[in-house]
Amino acid sequence: MRMRWRAGLVMAAATALAAGGVAPAGASGGGSSTTWSADLASGEAAGVTDGGDGVRLDPATAFSAPVEQGGMTEDAAPTGAVPTGLLTLAPRDLDRPTSRVDSVVDGDLPPGTTASVDVRGRTPAGGWTEWIPATASGADSGSVTLPGSTSEVQGRLVLTGTVEGTAPTVRGVTLTAASAPATEGGLDLTEGAPFSANVFATREGLVGGTTSNGHVITERDHFVALPSRRALSPRDTSDYSVRVCAPNGRCAFAPVWDVGPWNTRDDYWNPAGERQEWKDLPRGVPQAQAAFRDGYNGGNDQFGRKLVNPAGIDLADGVFWDALGLKDNSQVQVDYLWTGSVRLSKVESDSEDGTAQVRSAPSDDAEVVGVAADTADVPVQCATGTGSDAWLRIGDGQFLSASVLPRVTDVPVCEDDADDADAGDAAAPGDSGDTADAGDPAAGAAATAGDGSANAGAAAVGAGAGAVGAGAGAVAAGAGAADAGAGAADAGAGAADASAGAADAGAGAGDGARGVAGPVGTPDPAAQDAASAEVGGSAAVRAGASTVDGDPRAVPTGSSPAPPVPTTGATTTAEAPRPASTPGD
Repeated sequence: MRMRWRAGLVMAAATALAAGGVAPAGASGGGSSTTWSADLASGEAAGVTDGGDGVRLDPATAFSAPVEQGGMTEDAAPTGAVPTGLLTLAPRDLDRPTSRVDSVVDGDLPPGTTASVDVRGRTPAGGWTEWIPATASGADSGSVTLPGSTSEVQGRLVLTGTVEGTAPTVRGVTLTAASAPATEGGLDLTEGAPFSANVFATREGLVGGTTSNGHVITERDHFVALPSRRALSPRDTSDYSVRVCAPNGRCAFAPVWDVGPWNTRDDYWNPAGERQEWKDLPRGVPQAQAAFRDGYNGGNDQFGRKLVNPAGIDLADGVFWDALGLKDNSQVQVDYLWTGSVRLSKVESDSEDGTAQVRSAPSDDAEVVGVAADTADVPVQCATGTGSDAWLRIGDGQFLSASVLPRVTDVPVCEDDADDADAGDAAAPGDSGDTADAGDPAAGAAATAGDGSANAGAAAVGAGAGAVGAGAGAVAAGAGAADAGAGAADAGAGAADASAGAADAGAGAGDGARGVAGPVGTPDPAAQDAASAEVGGSAAVRAGASTVDGDPRAVPTGSSPAPPVPTTGATTTAEAPRPASTPGD
């Protein structure tokens, strides 16, 4: 059946401050609107192919997701999930700010198939708002709302088919941006820290599989998955990046390239008014966490499956093993960097493993405290040194060589280089801005073992709610309580969720003088692959993931030891054989 499908997308979209923008080629403006035809041939495809007479959903490479929202599911697709493909269109500069974008999709949509357009807008800091899918306002229309006007927009065509293999074909997409009212303002220009939350992380694995943005997963890959398509970066971009910090004090910066775990409509980092579903949950509490720990939604995910872990983020193997030095699934502190208004800069590393080492001070001799993936966005705060000795601070006690951030300009000089170089004075990342702490009863998240307690007079800080002991001044990120006056973190305090089993003492122990963990040992294969019901990412909602069958605590047949991880301060480029069979692969 041939049809023209019209979707009205109301967007108080994000703003570009550039005055006197140039109307895009092929656009026409009638004083109150600008119209252009999207170039489908140049779009970035994931699960979409050129069918000759237009772009077509490719069931063989599409991922499974509910019609209302994209995302990845397991091979045995849950009820309501259908093949879904994305075609990211080229961004468009506008000659005047807009708050409304209409789209007309021309194509063949057999019964049971759909075609719609997500839209996002450019922010004052140079990034993007999240993708907002159309909310149906009629049989053939929908709308979305964002918090300001914008002079640059981008569309993303979303195609869904049927489980039987019926697929839609789209021949053209016409977009019309209506001028925003003169009284409508742009986004707030006040600089603010990104939202941060303490959530449970699982290992994604799935080497050789394809993520929901079309990336083919490699060994020791560096990306993360979040359970909403709204923060999905186009392939090989870092439009949405996170900073993830483990209880041992190590941090990773990585782009969001996949959708999961468990859910596909859970943008839990957004306020209730903006959250797509489960608006009654506190901000920063994943639906999977509330279901697993508190019986929310009957203990089930959005597909009606019983939760076997509370995961709110999945980590690719390179992030999990190499960057964070994790041996088992764990609570982590996550900064959702695009939610702040600080300008972000892209890492461009030419290292063999495609990462850049984050050091505790501006020196090649300083301790390695984390890893930034190539293409990841990082928040540059200030610069120190010159020439080949130039360093950029990207967090408290976190520095990158300026050579891996070549596009950074107009950066202020760090005021207190001496203090910044002293890792003993550095607070753990995630301790400022709007935060949802796992130990905060208001957040609805059960505190992990040893998490968030402090002696009288201590100020709680750090990723994973480590505490500063009274008079000690030491930060043990996620390590638990610091002894008053002693400054040493409890060696066993870095335990993961109580239901997941306590973490090894070496993984959770904090160094009282520097606020970082001691060496991480070689992972135990049973603990890595299936420790205490936290099956390493295999229960995540994504294409190609195996269904969790039987006792999730059982070690899968054929599993082998996980590769060794570097000790704190070691380089992160060493490769080790990957298990031939692990959960979720």
